[in-house]
Amino acid sequence: MGRTDAAAAESAAVTAAVMERYARFAREEAPGRSELYTEWAAGVGADSGVAAILGRVPAASRQPPLVFAVSRMLGAPERGYRAWAQWVAAHAGELVAEASRRSLQTNEPQRCAALLPALAGVDGPLALLEIGASAGLCLYPDRYSYRYRDRGSGRVVNLDPHDGPAPVVLECEFTGTPPLRMPHVVWRAGIDLVPLDAASADDRRFLTSLVWPGEQGRADRITAALDIAAADPPRLIAGDATDPDALAALVAGAPGNATLVVTTPGVLPHIPRAGRDRLIATLRAMDAVWISIDPPGLHDAWRPPVDSATWGGFVLGRDGVPLAAVDPLGAFVEWRAGGTDAAG
Repeated sequence: MGRTDAAAAESAAVTAAVMERYARFAREEAPGRSELYTEWAAGVGADSGVAAILGRVPAASRQPPLVFAVSRMLGAPERGYRAWAQWVAAHAGELVAEASRRSLQTNEPQRCAALLPALAGVDGPLALLEIGASAGLCLYPDRYSYRYRDRGSGRVVNLDPHDGPAPVVLECEFTGTPPLRMPHVVWRAGIDLVPLDAASADDRRFLTSLVWPGEQGRADRITAALDIAAADPPRLIAGDATDPDALAALVAGAPGNATLVVTTPGVLPHIPRAGRDRLIATLRAMDAVWISIDPPGLHDAWRPPVDSATWGGFVLGRDGVPLAAVDPLGAFVEWRAGGTDAAG
């Protein structure tokens, strides 16, 4: 086989892989969440021409939610597949270039509703450091308002910042008796491979474009959280948190009179295993509290172990101790640790 034939075969294989990936997304991931993304993905799954264009995007940036978000950010019409495919064909170079430099950086402040019960059990004041911080929207758990609803009784626990209700209101259902108290945060910092700036119009547009069409209220919530972060920016650095030296350099700036809390809310699944294991070992050796939200079967750091087949959600953990089953984006908390009471 000559070079031309080999290149053609490789291109055909990439196109077929793109079609299969998008068809699977249309079948298994988008239904029930976004009718538009379901239609677009099914279209790509049956359209070798568009799939060939998307195959020019590096595999790490070729995920359907990312490509769709970038296309919308660049002006693709939020209409049926035919209109979207025509736009892709007309803007192929622009789409490929922009998607190639982006990565999925969903920065959902709603996650703070799941983090807060774990934070409430840590003596403050807190120095909060997030790994995979994106624009840092999960570094402001004390600046948002919360409305926790008890699934059993319907009772609502209202929590607000000390200066009154916030423009960001996070609603969350709970079971059990999680501690629900506002944390006292005195220092905020984050590390990300490509941190985003809450004050940048381009980064703000990208983050809101990552919201799937049909997700009511989510873009408004992220915009309001971006305003909070832009008004009082955290310290964000570009770096690889799996490098112990990079993490140590950031930790060195934390105030000595505060409890250092390092959070990894949903980032560990996106780190290759070798780096993930190295990061977990580093976190366990640090003089810090580690709070994480992870799929139950992602790693074996849980003590006691978690049965991923029966857990029923992601795991909210503190220093490797499972505290609750939670929705990965903070819609519910099922508290399973003992010895605490919910706030009244």
